[in-house]
Amino acid sequence: MNLKTLLETHRISQRKLAEAIGISAASVNNIIKGEWPKSHNKAELMASINQFLTKKGISKTDIDTVFNAPNPQPTQEEEAMLLSKQSLTPQAKRQFGLFSNPFTSDIQSLEELYTSSDINYVRTAMYHTAKAGGFIAVCAESGAGKSTLRRELIERINREHHAIIVIEPYVLAAEDNDTKGKTLKSLHIAEAILHAIAPLERPKISPEARFRQIHKLLKDSSRAGNQHVLIIEEAHSLPLATLKHLKRFFELEDGFRKLLSIILIGQNELALKLSEQNQEVREVVQRCEVVTLEPLSPTGLTDYLSHRLKPTNKKLSDIIDETGVMAITQRLTATANRKGQHTRSLLYPLAIGNLLTGALNSAADLGIPVITADVVAGV
Repeated sequence: MNLKTLLETHRISQRKLAEAIGISAASVNNIIKGEWPKSHNKAELMASINQFLTKKGISKTDIDTVFNAPNPQPTQEEEAMLLSKQSLTPQAKRQFGLFSNPFTSDIQSLEELYTSSDINYVRTAMYHTAKAGGFIAVCAESGAGKSTLRRELIERINREHHAIIVIEPYVLAAEDNDTKGKTLKSLHIAEAILHAIAPLERPKISPEARFRQIHKLLKDSSRAGNQHVLIIEEAHSLPLATLKHLKRFFELEDGFRKLLSIILIGQNELALKLSEQNQEVREVVQRCEVVTLEPLSPTGLTDYLSHRLKPTNKKLSDIIDETGVMAITQRLTATANRKGQHTRSLLYPLAIGNLLTGALNSAADLGIPVITADVVAGV
């Protein structure tokens, strides 16, 4: 039996225990998870809890069982693990006045899109490639906001009425080998181009005739004043053979004019495939610029959270205090040594949203008005 089970069995709330021993409810929640507050003496806290439970009529045997049970300490790797998908509980929605979750919901308009100097650099690189031509690969961790920038690019093309035809092959179940799923081959890309440019034209049967057909259609469309951009999501799942073939698509020309721009969007494995050390795709590496979408900076986290809250007309201080924001930064930043040198940051929108949602639920469950560092630590 652990402390949480003991409290639930005797219908004692964590808040009531916290008030009795003089610490916060979040600290009690952390104690239940085996994390004792550093600001209090552990032995004194154990004695206070013991005394409180005894007054509630709980047997010494049950109390001893709780305190003698080993609490496995989480490893650094476990602490750095990302939370799974989190959803706001009805209790959290009522307490914080949130009818939907502003931290995990999809961006619905340009006004809702948060921008920083790094995000704007990636946005500009994608837009310039689509409008002026080029071959780039946008790489970042899962949940970094790559797909959001793709949607924003397409929205901008439509909003500004550019004569740019966007070609997006379907990548459902796409993998880099046929054992795991279905590979996206150059023939599939050719079919996507044909469907985008001339959806009513029947594809030629032989591969050679079909590629000749694609080249002619691209020329005719270009001469009619159109530009073409091929956008491939989940590009880290592209097999090396298809990456090599993309170079040939990129080289389709009409005189000096390139007929097809290419934007690859994928996780960091894509950057590894396009590494200079990978001799198998050296021809692609020499032509493709790798653009990395960096995580949010610790100083930019507050601005990001405030921006996501704007549609709710709430202030950030209504949701989380400064210690809570700092705790999110620490939780999602791995360190290499005791000096605190940062080696890896996971301050991406998806990870932030899931952690903050978990903290909102925890705060509501404990009856704490705003998220603090203790609440974040207990998620």
